[in-house]
Amino acid sequence: MLEYINGEVSELTPTYLIVENNGIGYFVKISLNCYSKIGESKNIKVFIHEVIREDTHDLYGFTEKEEREIYRKLISVSGVGPNTALVMISSLSTLEIITAISTGDVNTIKSVKGIGLKTAQRVIVDLKDKIGNVSENIELFDNKGNTIKEESLSALIMLGFNKKQAEKAIDKIVKDGKETDVEGVIKAALKLL
Repeated sequence: MLEYINGEVSELTPTYLIVENNGIGYFVKISLNCYSKIGESKNIKVFIHEVIREDTHDLYGFTEKEEREIYRKLISVSGVGPNTALVMISSLSTLEIITAISTGDVNTIKSVKGIGLKTAQRVIVDLKDKIGNVSENIELFDNKGNTIKEESLSALIMLGFNKKQAEKAIDKIVKDGKETDVEGVIKAALKLL
């Protein structure tokens, strides 16, 4: 089983990429989140999940191990196949999926194309206990591409606050380290603004 492929991007689209490694081009299906993170990078490391069946041998790629772990949890649910899970990861961030499952937010999961009410409920029931292990491994306030800071900032801007003032408030809250989720950061920021 492949763990990752380290190589040069020879082709990149929103749904797949071709990574060349030692003269071999690997066709890897990716999420929109992965596509945006790769951007203009020429050399990348893509974490792989293989799906091998009689009629297909597919590679699914992720820029982060945590995203791949969430993907693997999603495909363990009856009724969620590899492509449906990829659509879920393209539609929602890793943090949004974890939050929706842990809080039992059926509507967020149901908002993904191809996911009905019963499947959304099954995802929550099957993964509510399992998702805690994954969420503990995600570094909530990592300096590179911090999802919580980005989502909090985006929400405050949409509420009409000045971007620079909102950034300062969020940075102060993050340094305190008391709030560890988007909702908590936003509430604390609203008190400062």
